[in-house]
Amino acid sequence: MKINLYATLRDVVGHKTVELPIPPQTTVQGMLDAVLAYAPALRPHLYDEHGVRYPHVHIFINGRDAQYLDHGFGTVIGPTDTVNIFPPVGGG
Repeated sequence: MKINLYATLRDVVGHKTVELPIPPQTTVQGMLDAVLAYAPALRPHLYDEHGVRYPHVHIFINGRDAQYLDHGFGTVIGPTDTVNIFPPVGGG
């Protein structure tokens, strides 16, 4: 599965796309855990010191924010799904 990273997350990992083998029946949370196992330096950018995912980090599956999927982060995803992870973005 290809996972696209944006903005500062690209700098942390060193490239814009991570390609990981994701077993069948993997959930969004399982994919996120696999990304963090691959690139542990991402953890402080995605989770606070108590292990709570920052609400301003958005993970999109096929263009939909994971938190709004039918089963949220428990939604099963497949190897051909498009995954995009965005850090908080500011500007004006």
